[in-house]
Amino acid sequence: MVTIELERFIGAPPERVFDLSRSVELHLRASGDTGEEAVGGRTSGLMELGDTVTWRARHFGMRQHLTSRITGYDRPRWFRDEMVRGPFASLVHDHWFDDENGGTRLRDRFSFAAPLGPVGRLAERLVLRRYMTRLLQTRNATLARIAGSNDWRALL
Repeated sequence: MVTIELERFIGAPPERVFDLSRSVELHLRASGDTGEEAVGGRTSGLMELGDTVTWRARHFGMRQHLTSRITGYDRPRWFRDEMVRGPFASLVHDHWFDDENGGTRLRDRFSFAAPLGPVGRLAERLVLRRYMTRLLQTRNATLARIAGSNDWRALL
């Protein structure tokens, strides 16, 4: 199992950052060159407790599907999404939103395990940790940019 922990200050109130973090449209904007699409469950708007969404994207040259569910929710402080079907053996992502100096301290804990036993553990160390960290950092940079601009209104 790999755990990635990230922190980032965002110059916007926690309620806004929390809601943008649940936005399917923001997630799609932040997906970079993966061609990500929401193809099942909630495909637009803000994800709520119990909602699922199925994402289709291209990673490592292969089209993949991942379905996640919002399994924990305490607006505007925290929520959790967990993979219920997809390419990992397990995947859990906790998001915290702490009020700090008029803005938000965003904290992520992203834990995942690759399938395939020893081969998967090798892939985690050699490729997946760095790849997933980059995806999260890109997502958080997009979140910070949009939350601090006037563009956020179109996504809520």
